[in-house]
Amino acid sequence: MSYLKEKLLSSFIAFEEQKNVDSYVHGIRTKAIKKFEQEGFPTKKLENWKYTSLKKAINYDYKLFPNQSEVLEFRDIKKYLIDDIESYKIIFVDGKYCSHLSETTHDGMDICILSSALTQSKYDLIIENYFDKISKKDGITSLNTAFSSEGSYIHIPKNIQVDKPIQIIHFSTGKNESVMFQPRNLIVVDENSHLEIIERFQSINENSVFVNSVSEIYCNKKSIVKHYKIQNDNKNASLVDNTFVSQERNSSYSLHTFSFGGELTRNNLNIFQNGERIESFIRGITIIGENQHVDHNTLIHHKKPNCESYQDYKGIYYDNSVGVFNGRVLVEKEAQKTNAFQANNNVLLSDKSVINTKPQLEIFADDVKCSHGCTVGQLDKSALFYLRSRGIPKKEAMALLMYGFANKVLASVNIPEVKARVNKIIAKKLGVKMGFDI
Repeated sequence: MSYLKEKLLSSFIAFEEQKNVDSYVHGIRTKAIKKFEQEGFPTKKLENWKYTSLKKAINYDYKLFPNQSEVLEFRDIKKYLIDDIESYKIIFVDGKYCSHLSETTHDGMDICILSSALTQSKYDLIIENYFDKISKKDGITSLNTAFSSEGSYIHIPKNIQVDKPIQIIHFSTGKNESVMFQPRNLIVVDENSHLEIIERFQSINENSVFVNSVSEIYCNKKSIVKHYKIQNDNKNASLVDNTFVSQERNSSYSLHTFSFGGELTRNNLNIFQNGERIESFIRGITIIGENQHVDHNTLIHHKKPNCESYQDYKGIYYDNSVGVFNGRVLVEKEAQKTNAFQANNNVLLSDKSVINTKPQLEIFADDVKCSHGCTVGQLDKSALFYLRSRGIPKKEAMALLMYGFANKVLASVNIPEVKARVNKIIAKKLGVKMGFDI
């Protein structure tokens, strides 16, 4: 048994005694800690974790429940916010809700924090109907469930188009040398409502941080959810991001994942299509170097007829970075007329960089239109020569080609300010300045 696992197990009873929750949530947490005790942290012996090891990430004596945190002001976090748009904000600092930096509401909808929902009886119906209903019961997710106490709670009643995006940001100040956080998000969007979410985890300094996050998102019939994840943390940060999405008839869910920072990032994404005429669009851009490791593990489960899914993940890898894409599309026998597309395209800029890619289709229906594929290559030398022959320096010419490679994913971003921010991060990552936006 690893030291961290032993520490977590021994800390559970004291943690649970401090939390004022009803017996329903207590029962869920108790079952979850037993599951974690049985399975522990995932290892490379598991097929889905074959190319990703948490061994280094869990080899720290993490502070599990920091008592103190550094006081942050708006000037300290401004550069991490999409601050040129009006938005609701749910800000956490060292695992604790920061009210003076946040902007929440209970005016016709609930955009607030999970700790309130878990401890106030007026939220009981939503908690009992949705909390921990679709999250996977494996070791790493069960660990989050056992210690879930804080995160975002969002409930949008029917027929509401939320007037501005919601930014959910978790900051780590490094007040303690090494810290582990387990944020939990519960997002319920009722019939015919629309919502946009921007999510980020950010360390303020270079201390080691391990985040094990779980989000449960419920898209009820005719709802539309647009979700953006910006992953650009410091080099000593490790993130396991578990997202579970349940979609009902005529709903639409789209996710853009931009993975640029952190030492290790693992994105577990599971989407369940439970009705007809559902749309699921997931896209990602990964640009990493040095010793960085990014793993995208996706599942789209088609259960009913006449639905569509679209996956497009692009990766650029340099130095001795490692990328992983394990994408699975499962089409049940009843899911006739399914239209599913999956693509993973990668560029290796170094002989030492590695990409492990495994697109998968499992089809049990006979009237479907499904395709998948992947490519791994280098920059087009003839295109690079053409740009350089027009007087463009090599570094800028390479950046132009890489921008063009990523353009299809960026073009589908619906919030211009998010697109502009991602463009700036990409330019900085590539070490160039660009005088245009894609």
